[in-house]
Amino acid sequence: MSNGDKLPIRYTQQEFQPQPQPQPMKRNHTAQRYARRVRDSFTTRVTKTLCAIFLSLLLCVGIVMFILWLSLRPHRPRFHIMEFTVPGLAQPSGFENAQITFNVTARNPNQHIGIYYDSMVGSIYYKDQRIGSTPLLDPFFQEPKTTTIVYRTFDTATLTVNSNRWKEFMDDRQQGMVVFRLDITSVIRFKVSTWDSKHHKMHVNCDVAVGPDGMILPTSKDKKCPVYFS
Repeated sequence: MSNGDKLPIRYTQQEFQPQPQPQPMKRNHTAQRYARRVRDSFTTRVTKTLCAIFLSLLLCVGIVMFILWLSLRPHRPRFHIMEFTVPGLAQPSGFENAQITFNVTARNPNQHIGIYYDSMVGSIYYKDQRIGSTPLLDPFFQEPKTTTIVYRTFDTATLTVNSNRWKEFMDDRQQGMVVFRLDITSVIRFKVSTWDSKHHKMHVNCDVAVGPDGMILPTSKDKKCPVYFS
């Protein structure tokens, strides 16, 4: 083919422009920065591990303390009225040799805690008026899970019952019952191993009703008495 038959070749201007050389990639992280990140990451892991160990120990200690608190928390004594009699209630002149006899049980419900009773005083009330009061027991120590019987007889030396008061007894007796209240006041301390608690003033209130024969009614027998501290 002759030169005249050749097709002309056209070159664009861009093909003759020099192409930019690729720039070398810049390192985003230097060795120093990478080492710092590794160090920070290691410190964070150590810190998290120490925090987890501390929180776990704290949780275990809390659980142990809670269990100890439940097992060593003192429970107040439990009192039940067993017997309460007013002999001679049917006699119009019974006030001349008036007597009131009662029998109460004091239970220490604690498993590992003993109770010191430093004092114990009993009082009899009728219509919120005290008609007798006397010491009940000498100071004593009550072992855990034991029961102590508190027994006492109020007589003319410890009762202040006159003919007018006895007449009120007779009037209530005609209605079928005479209601009294036995109050027991005591100063107690709790003992755990070799540790003694501070003194607590304890009050026990026992409402009790007796029938026309002067004997405790079934509704009052074995009745639990409320206990509170002041």
